[in-house]
Amino acid sequence: MTAERCFLNHFPLAMNQPESFVTLAAPVAAPAYVRHPRLLGWVREIAALAQPDRIVWCDGSDAEYQQLCAAMVASGTLKKLNEAKRPGSYLACSDPSDVARVEDRTFICSASKDDAGPTNNWVAPAEMRRTLNGLFAGCMRGRTMYVVPFSMGPLGSPIAHLGIELSDSPYVVVNMRLMTRMGRAVFDVLGTDGPFVPCVHSVGAPLAVGARDVGWPCNKDQKYIVHFPETREVWSFGSGYGGNALLGKKCFALRIASVMGRDQGWLAEHMLILGVTSPDGEKSYVAAAFPSACGKTNFAMLIPPAGYEGWRVTTIGDDIAWLKPGADGYFRAINPEAGYFGVAPGTSYESNPNAMETLKANVIFTNVALTDDGDIWWEGLTKEAPPHLIDWQGRDWTPDCGRKAAHPNSRFTVAATQCPSLDPAWDDPAGVPISALIFGARRSDTVPLVSEARTWEEGVYKAATMGSETTAAATGAVGEVRRDPFAMLPFCGYHVGDYFAHWLAMGKAIAHRPRIFSVNWFRRNSDGKFAWPGFGQNMRVLQWVVERCRGGAHADDSAIGLVPSYEDLNWTGATFDHDRFADLMRVDRAQWERELASHDVLFAKLGAKRPAALQSEREALAQRLMQ
Repeated sequence: MTAERCFLNHFPLAMNQPESFVTLAAPVAAPAYVRHPRLLGWVREIAALAQPDRIVWCDGSDAEYQQLCAAMVASGTLKKLNEAKRPGSYLACSDPSDVARVEDRTFICSASKDDAGPTNNWVAPAEMRRTLNGLFAGCMRGRTMYVVPFSMGPLGSPIAHLGIELSDSPYVVVNMRLMTRMGRAVFDVLGTDGPFVPCVHSVGAPLAVGARDVGWPCNKDQKYIVHFPETREVWSFGSGYGGNALLGKKCFALRIASVMGRDQGWLAEHMLILGVTSPDGEKSYVAAAFPSACGKTNFAMLIPPAGYEGWRVTTIGDDIAWLKPGADGYFRAINPEAGYFGVAPGTSYESNPNAMETLKANVIFTNVALTDDGDIWWEGLTKEAPPHLIDWQGRDWTPDCGRKAAHPNSRFTVAATQCPSLDPAWDDPAGVPISALIFGARRSDTVPLVSEARTWEEGVYKAATMGSETTAAATGAVGEVRRDPFAMLPFCGYHVGDYFAHWLAMGKAIAHRPRIFSVNWFRRNSDGKFAWPGFGQNMRVLQWVVERCRGGAHADDSAIGLVPSYEDLNWTGATFDHDRFADLMRVDRAQWERELASHDVLFAKLGAKRPAALQSEREALAQRLMQ
């Protein structure tokens, strides 16, 4: 039985009883353009289990979007913002128990525990299905179940894949319309027997007859974000927020897609994609992976600084990349998403002008503060806070009240088509050819500003061992390094050792392998201040990267890779001297000895799945550091 068909047999309560036993609270009548028997059977199965009052097949139209938003304004889920200041935009404020991804309640239910590996939570599939059967039985009573068809990637692209999300949350529907190619056209691509990833979501808060709903329904006590890799399914219960509920994002596009990529010979990565065009018109595409709080969106929408007239950076995507070997011998990459679900705090015209221009209209903001004139605000948006706000929990707020106005994980959802730096090829079904891969992290020392791997294997080692320093608020220890291989620690859907091996193998699958670089924008000087200005100045490093890919930039050999000298970077318009650059590039042997010991701790968790090639890279690095 194929993976696409297995999921129809997972709920004996609904499917393996006589027809007379199955009582639906709502009819499953689908539009005539839905011609997929397995899809219809699956929707019927979930409806029999969850018992919604009605079923709506979403068409993705503007009229549907406007109607749902208006209904949520009436119910208290959304607040319409000032039309003159923020046209077509809304504010949602969640329940305080439902504000972020719930990693401790996120599960990879592979058939074998060993396939989930040491970085994932695992429960046996049969046990989890019994749990889900109990949770979902009647969980949509009093609510509407929406059938949300979506494409991750351009419709019909050989790199894209389709999904169907069943959800009882209208907030999910409108966000999925912004975040994916959602609507009726998906059914045309799906046809009568096309494969799709089934995604089931419920806020886990059934409504009794006549009961009044709350503005943000969720289940405060139970949350489950569950992935079944073998059958390509996602199930989510209890949360209405972000990646817990918008199942096309981290759940499908990374955790499930990473398994699909392993099995089918491609890569699903937590990467931005940008284009760089030089004054002579030559264009290169770069994919880059950064953990949280490392300036990912800022880099994706970078504006070159003064002195870079004629250079242009364009945006394909800010968060996720799917890379498949193309007939031309390059990795061809798409952004599987169609919108941005970005972190609001810290976003400003100073840090990311393109993002701010994107957010002028038609945005859904979640858990930010409300100004007295009906606009939004968050920490970092302006240098001075307004004298009065309504905070994300609906309370009066003043600058001296001692609490944040916006939640630290507050978000904005907006269509990619509103981004002024959007690349003309962002929606090209063929994808774009990737010349370079960049891996970045937040480190106050040890890791230099930029280095290039000599070989694919050395590059995989760099990416496998990347890590970022955490804050005291998060860990109780300032400067503690959290290893985040490939920036995929929470998102890899299978054993991380097998993931490393897959990356090593993919280097042999294409003729034109991208060059691999590592960067660190966050190194500090002896005064404890950031030694590199970052933001638009990162263009100086990006230029060196793309020119290395074109064979036109010099690099010196060093213990940790190929590195530029001061003269190799373009300093036009800058006042950054040679000594400051040398400090950014310094390799301290004692620091790297501690770094290697930390690498060993990571790799020890892999046991027999530690690739031999990475062990060889570790030994070679240690030898170079001793010379």
